Amino acid sequence: MLYAILSTFLVAAIAPAVHRVTGRASGWVLGLLPAALFVYFLSFLPAVSSGESIVLSWPWLPGLDIHLSFLVDGLSLLFALLISGIGFFIVTYAGRYLEGHRDLGRFYVIILAFMGSMLGLVLADNLIAMFVFWELTSITSYLLIGYNHENADARKYALQGLIVTVGGGLALLAGIVMLAMAGGSYELSEILANGDVVREHSLYLPLLILILIGAFTKSAQVPFHFWLPRAMAAPTPVSAYLHSATMVKAGVYLLARLNPSLGGTEIWFTTLALFGAITMFTGVFLAFRSTGVKQVLAYSTVMALGTLTMLIGIGTETALMAAMAFLLAHSLYKGALFMVAGILDHEAGAKDFLQTGGLRTALPVTAAFAILAALSLGGVIPLFGFVAKELMLESVLEAPGLVGILTLLAVLTAILGVAVAAIVGIRPWFGARVETPKTPHHEAPPAMLAGPVVLASLGLIFGLGPGLADEGLVNAAAASVQGAPVDGYLALWHGINWPLAISAFSLIAGGLLYWRWEQARRALAWVDQAAEYGPEKGYFKMMDGLVWFSEWQTRVLQNGYLRYYVIVIVVMTAGLVGVTAQLFDVSVGTVHFERLRIHEMAIIAVLAASMLFAVTTRSRLGAVAALGSLGFTVALVYVLYSAADVGITQVLVETLTVILLVLVLFRLPGFLSLSSSALRLRDAGIALITGGMITLLMLSTLDARLFDSIAQYFIEESEPSGYGRNIVNVVLVDFRALDTLGEIFVLALAAIGVYAMIRFRAEDRR
Repeated sequence: MLYAILSTFLVAAIAPAVHRVTGRASGWVLGLLPAALFVYFLSFLPAVSSGESIVLSWPWLPGLDIHLSFLVDGLSLLFALLISGIGFFIVTYAGRYLEGHRDLGRFYVIILAFMGSMLGLVLADNLIAMFVFWELTSITSYLLIGYNHENADARKYALQGLIVTVGGGLALLAGIVMLAMAGGSYELSEILANGDVVREHSLYLPLLILILIGAFTKSAQVPFHFWLPRAMAAPTPVSAYLHSATMVKAGVYLLARLNPSLGGTEIWFTTLALFGAITMFTGVFLAFRSTGVKQVLAYSTVMALGTLTMLIGIGTETALMAAMAFLLAHSLYKGALFMVAGILDHEAGAKDFLQTGGLRTALPVTAAFAILAALSLGGVIPLFGFVAKELMLESVLEAPGLVGILTLLAVLTAILGVAVAAIVGIRPWFGARVETPKTPHHEAPPAMLAGPVVLASLGLIFGLGPGLADEGLVNAAAASVQGAPVDGYLALWHGINWPLAISAFSLIAGGLLYWRWEQARRALAWVDQAAEYGPEKGYFKMMDGLVWFSEWQTRVLQNGYLRYYVIVIVVMTAGLVGVTAQLFDVSVGTVHFERLRIHEMAIIAVLAASMLFAVTTRSRLGAVAALGSLGFTVALVYVLYSAADVGITQVLVETLTVILLVLVLFRLPGFLSLSSSALRLRDAGIALITGGMITLLMLSTLDARLFDSIAQYFIEESEPSGYGRNIVNVVLVDFRALDTLGEIFVLALAAIGVYAMIRFRAEDRR
């Protein structure tokens, strides 16, 4: 498993060379990798369909008991097959769609790295590994969306997608750390088996909120939905891959994966069902309102992601079967439709539905399979989209709560979904011929047609025979999401019931809406004005505020004055130490002032007097002399407590420092003014805070001895290991040789500096 994932990164590294050697056939050659991966993952199907979960593990961070582990069950296998299977068609499609592009080799590198990241994400059994792959998908998708980097919109919206998804990723990181704390492990397979423990833990609510933020941003749930349609600045092969099988479904995968551990609570159901339903309706409404080919498809993806989130939130067996069936159906028809959109652009130059019409005669094969995929999008019998749609409606009608609002939004979505499917499946191909920017003279090449043909055909095959998708794949995936076997099954015909009646009504109402599409669009012109106050506007305001704040803090903090840098460092350090001491209830050892002897009190008095004189005197030489006195007194403390070597070093360094300061002060002009009283009080306060912090840290160590003293080891090993009876010398020369060498370097550098200044001074006098 690990080698399968690593192979995608390895092939990505050599992809440019492969492209240079194979030329036009590079898409087919590089497509062999995802094809081989698809066959490899397919070999797990018999074991997974029988209910087996396969865990493969390698040591990663043994000291922290963290392993690089992978889990193959129904859910991860379904995603792995979609990622590799659709990935094959995407790579071959891109080879012809981007043929002649100067950066095609770079595209192969990023798309294959993206594929490897997605495979790692859905197969990872370790939370840390999953998060690493999660962030890799954000980075590689940023590079894919901004592939046409000379285009300002591509750069702008690539950054938008990165900011939103990585921001959610930070919340997710905090959430999975809490999840590991609550579940007692970083291994998903263990956490999923301890769902009751996690749900009853005091961290359940905060970790749930953080994980939902991460999932909602990745899968474009309201109010984070705005970044997904903007990602259409990417080339069409990227859009097809992002929307059908990969990144935008990563958040849905996370929710489905964690359902056995986090699901089953009221807040889980309410949040996912409500946000999912609102996202579902918002997506299909905006799709109906749009005219751009890729934009309509992007908003319909938002609709699908909302539907999947809602179904996972409902959480019944029927809902989870519906979610997995809908996931598969959407991947098939959306991958096909996006590749059809690329064909429209490649062959006819059409990027907007208003620019199309009557193209069925020029592109008959494309038209046939586009219509087939659009029928699945609209949930028309006998396509697989119909099977998934029926289960979705049945799940909503049987939901354990919020039935009214969920049913209303589901019915409205079904109606608008039919209208959107009609826009995609009728508008470009039928009616009067519309002059397109380019006149298509022939069908797209086989590399571009293979994907729509196969994916749309699978939608029909699985619709006519739902058992082909159900047995061993959809059922096993639903069982993984539920955490237990499911009794549900897929069928094309469930008899005459309410879901069938709603489907029939939606076909009629959706057809009427499409008939009046132009008028309806004009009536919805207010949407553009409302968008000025939507979440995307908030995103841009946030970015403007971030720039303003960055400029402000740069002016304040990065002002070029060393004293302010020192102040910020010591104050922040003291603050962090204080907060940590409060959070972890650090105890401070008892100070026995009665044990002080007369000579120790004298040393303290000299230290205090030197300090006070240094900060109050107006003489520069006097301040230097006071600092020297302070340093020599500290050296006396070292000698008093048997650290003669440190004391000698302190005396030497202090002597050189005083000489250096005196020489420098002779070269400096006189001060025009001294610090004001307010500044001195401020500096005194900061100095007291810093000194107090260091004192408290030292006192806290008095009662915090975790290990035995090392002194006994030095006493025992001085002669046999260091061949010397002078323990201090042995420690300096043998046990702490590098530390001593460092001290020698410090002294040597100080001596060189003093010598240079004395010599330059002598030369100046000559």
